Amino acid sequence: QVQLVESGGGLVQAGGSLRVSCVASGRTFSMNAMGWFRQAPGKEHEFVAAISRNGGNIYYADSVKGRFTISRDNTANTVYLQMNSLKPEDTAVYYCAARRHIWTTSSRDDYDYWGQGTQVTVSS
Repeated sequence: QVQLVESGGGLVQAGGSLRVSCVASGRTFSMNAMGWFRQAPGKEHEFVAAISRNGGNIYYADSVKGRFTISRDNTANTVYLQMNSLKPEDTAVYYCAARRHIWTTSSRDDYDYWGQGTQVTVSS
């Protein structure tokens, strides 16, 4: 099993920046692609970004492209999401996810492991 723990969420003003992190533990050798999803109140889970194990394949949702950057440090078993130019509509609980397969994907059902989430609130 793999355990994922997110941190770094908080309250920020519109236009500001925030970085959320996700540390993995357990059978981390079984992890390959990783991703970030978010869920705003009353809405479905939304794909945000995904990254392959070696970082060579990165994929963003159109809504965050150019503002968010996903990265990972495999030696630290950590994946990051740097969020810049934040907007009130970015307010959500942000979840880290990992999958055993090597391919990145935006489909929530393709991920095997999930964190508990971290709240990001952007005030206008």
